[in-house]
Amino acid sequence: MRICLIFLALSFNAILLTAQDAPVEDTTIYRALERPPRFPACEELDTTLAVIQQCAEQSLLEFMYGNIRYPQEAREQNLEGNVVATFVVEKDGSLSNLSVLKDIGGGAGPEVLRVVEAMNNAEIRWVPAQKEGTPVRFQYTLPIKFKLEEALPYTMVGRDSVYTVYDTPLDFTGGAEELRAYLEDNLKYPAVPEDTCIVGRVELQLLVRPSGEVRILDLVDYNDLGFDFWYEAVDAATSTYGKWDVATYEGRAVSAAFDLSLPFIPEAASCATLVEEYEAANKLAQEGAQLFAEEKQELGLAKLTQAIGMFPQNAEFLLMRGQAYMDMQRYNEACSDLRLARSIALVTWYDAILPIICQQ
Repeated sequence: MRICLIFLALSFNAILLTAQDAPVEDTTIYRALERPPRFPACEELDTTLAVIQQCAEQSLLEFMYGNIRYPQEAREQNLEGNVVATFVVEKDGSLSNLSVLKDIGGGAGPEVLRVVEAMNNAEIRWVPAQKEGTPVRFQYTLPIKFKLEEALPYTMVGRDSVYTVYDTPLDFTGGAEELRAYLEDNLKYPAVPEDTCIVGRVELQLLVRPSGEVRILDLVDYNDLGFDFWYEAVDAATSTYGKWDVATYEGRAVSAAFDLSLPFIPEAASCATLVEEYEAANKLAQEGAQLFAEEKQELGLAKLTQAIGMFPQNAEFLLMRGQAYMDMQRYNEACSDLRLARSIALVTWYDAILPIICQQ
């Protein structure tokens, strides 16, 4: 009996020592630390932690303001001011305990919480706060400013005021058919070997000033056609100098932008099959986008995928499918499409969102 009692006592002491040695989980919610949590948009930067933190804060605000919709009720009541939201960034980077500390009314507070909650729904995981190298919970406070502003009739591009509101819009003299005919006559296919059968298009955004001068604001090469094709596209576009009915605003001529899509189609007989396939792929992509807009998502996605199967390096098709994947919250697939499209066409439209959807 004595042996049994000694054994039980030793066992109890062993259990007690084990319990004492086991680390106690820190469930404290901290409010100030040297390593606070951060929005996961700048983790790929090769720089100091302070710069990454500053970049993350700026990216968070861009995400919030890019997704917040000013509530109609708040607009009608002319409500402005700061909404202050708070939430806990958990150890795994998820967000919990969402609430509003300060509200201006009119639906502004719930709108801020909707966008914060959207991060959870999209499984965007923050970099958690750290204490002594260990992730901890952290109470994060986020102020968002609501301000009603009268929209300006123009945007600034460099030193140019590019009007987006007009009395009469910018148009080619004679209309769309005249522009099409002019470009058919003046857009030249570069002098490349016929058997290369390069097919694709270049998209330009023109700025037409009151003087009729034309300059290029943006160029997108969806098919990685290269410099020779860019040169011909720019040459054809800028040769339209003086052939525009310029935009007017409040009775005066103003600068305005115009989008041009310039196709490069080889005429060699040996390229006819490829041209037919290219036109068929474009038709599939447009049908897919239309079906997706009509909320027939899977059907639309199937057509976009078929088009990409025919032309895997077509950045336009990849961008269309990447956006569709984003709308469906299929972020890994969106990341793959958008990254490839960026490498082909050098477009930067999704740079702010790529680090977020690609971190999963």
